[in-house]
Amino acid sequence: MNDLLLIATFAALGAGGAGLLGWPAVRLLRRRSVALSLFCVAAVTVLAVTSGTFAVAEAMFLSTHDLGVVITVLGMAAVVSLATAALLGRQVVAGSRALAAAARTVGTDAGFTAPAHPLGAELAALSAELAATSARLAESRAREQALDRSRRELIAWISHDLRTPLAGLRAMAEALEDGVADEPERYLTRIRTEVERLTGMVDDLFELSRIQAGALSLSLSRVSVYDLVDDALAGAHPLARRRGVRLEGHQVASEPVEVDSREITRVLGNLLVNAIRATPEDGVVAVAARREADEVVLSVTDGCGGIPEPDLARVFETGWRGATARTPRHDPGTAGEGGDSGAGLGLAIVRGIVEAHAGRARVHNVAGGCCFEIALPAPRS
Repeated sequence: MNDLLLIATFAALGAGGAGLLGWPAVRLLRRRSVALSLFCVAAVTVLAVTSGTFAVAEAMFLSTHDLGVVITVLGMAAVVSLATAALLGRQVVAGSRALAAAARTVGTDAGFTAPAHPLGAELAALSAELAATSARLAESRAREQALDRSRRELIAWISHDLRTPLAGLRAMAEALEDGVADEPERYLTRIRTEVERLTGMVDDLFELSRIQAGALSLSLSRVSVYDLVDDALAGAHPLARRRGVRLEGHQVASEPVEVDSREITRVLGNLLVNAIRATPEDGVVAVAARREADEVVLSVTDGCGGIPEPDLARVFETGWRGATARTPRHDPGTAGEGGDSGAGLGLAIVRGIVEAHAGRARVHNVAGGCCFEIALPAPRS
């Protein structure tokens, strides 16, 4: 037992001395190449083993032959260990350089390009995280580009829609001022109609800005879907009668929802006005409501002829108007009705209000037209 303790003591002294000498070298190299650091660690380890072995050999008074055998074994082990450390260091450096080159592709248009060099588990995990980060950046960039595009379209549409009524208002005001208007009352009625249209446009812009700023305040209460649909149909009925469109609401389930009834009525009103304006005379606009799992789905189906498939994903974007079939036809007698300015804001407001209720707005084509749906969370019992 004493011999083993003595051997352990000599081995510890020899290895400890090598370790003390190697520690400053490891610290000095910590900011250098990983390969050099790994080689230094392996060298310190080999030196510690060799020093400990020599200390024990000297204490045991080995013969020259036995000491030569020990030195030979230690030498071969040191060569293999250092060669393995050098090879491992080169692999780590190669993987690190490949990952660094791949990291430069994060956020580019082509997206993250995974390194072809085989990586260790840690570098592979880092590569996967970089790929996920690149995907999130690409998604954010696409969303930003879509938002920028919709803003440009909105500015273009608003500029056009403001220019037309303002030019008409100026012409009618000049005609009244110069006394050349044959029927002043008709001019005044027309001016009022255009002013109401501009007011509706400004109101929609203000509402959309509140929604996008997250400043929309909701006053939630439990109401019946049947009552919401009934109020929306009553508000849209005069416009439908003038357009010769028939409104149907025979598939409305009496499901309760916790919503701001004023805002949801506005949503349904916007959808109904759009549907009525896009449906030809003698057409039908149908409203339905049903329960699906933990949601209550309200739908408005029109006879517009359908929306082109590439445009379906953009329907609820700010400023979108789409093809002529979905572009509201201007009717002087309906200005200001339904809260739709004709500037491509109505559906963006619909989506904003529905999402503020933690719901979803979607659209799909049906036979002869399209169906707009809003899904609202069903209240807990």
